[in-house]
Amino acid sequence: MTHSEVFEQSQWPTNPLAAAREAFGWLVTGPHPVTVNGRLFECLPDREVGLVELRDVLLGEDCPQRSRDEVWRYVIERARAERGTWMLVAVGLALPMLTPIAGWLTRTDDSDDPHDLCAEALRGLLDEVHTVDLDEPGIAARLRWSAYRAGHHALSRTLLSATPTTPGFFSDEPARPSGHPDLVLIRAVRSGVVTETEAALISFTRLDKKPLAQWPRPDGMGYEGLRNARREAEARLAAWLLDEDDGSEHTPAERDAPGTARGSTQMPGTHQGHGK
Repeated sequence: MTHSEVFEQSQWPTNPLAAAREAFGWLVTGPHPVTVNGRLFECLPDREVGLVELRDVLLGEDCPQRSRDEVWRYVIERARAERGTWMLVAVGLALPMLTPIAGWLTRTDDSDDPHDLCAEALRGLLDEVHTVDLDEPGIAARLRWSAYRAGHHALSRTLLSATPTTPGFFSDEPARPSGHPDLVLIRAVRSGVVTETEAALISFTRLDKKPLAQWPRPDGMGYEGLRNARREAEARLAAWLLDEDDGSEHTPAERDAPGTARGSTQMPGTHQGHGK
């Protein structure tokens, strides 16, 4: 048995995110670690920058959103063109987003093997790497949102397919995966309370604490119009959460009434691509 075969059988992690972290480690160590040319980016020093340093810069609060998007655009363009190493670079840079997502999902799941949920979150991120609009701001936020959505869908399927283990006894309806604000937003989208675009906007500006001005607006729509649209979406969300606390639910007719998420096509001045 070769050394590589022993390594694969005895040391390679079974959790997809742990495996991605292990593989990312290969890119940042050794005699020829992967680097980016910092001279290409406003937020980086004028030299070759290693991936760990790059990741730390992207996580820093003093890194402007414009600079984050420039780096992510560069990485994703190379990942799409070259795949392989640069696709792994994208995943490695996104691990600080994926890890807490996996934590919330697996904490809600009672199964002994949470790896499927981690794999689905990772798949959601990779799908977005292939499709995200690189000309729009908030690239990282949309990557994270897609990972949450994919993982949450997998979790919902797991909970709904749960079967009783003792004949003649049936468990109560599984508790909803709540707690983390992004998971609450996902449930609100699935319930028709807000659109995916509205949820992404709320996540981008409230949870990621990015300025509302950084969310793109088409010609003719002012800042106040976008702020009012967000306020209306948040009012619907707050009312829905209060209804949930009271144990009541809106009927389909109420959800489809004018002014609700399903009664309108999308947030004025935005497009559905942001909700991916």
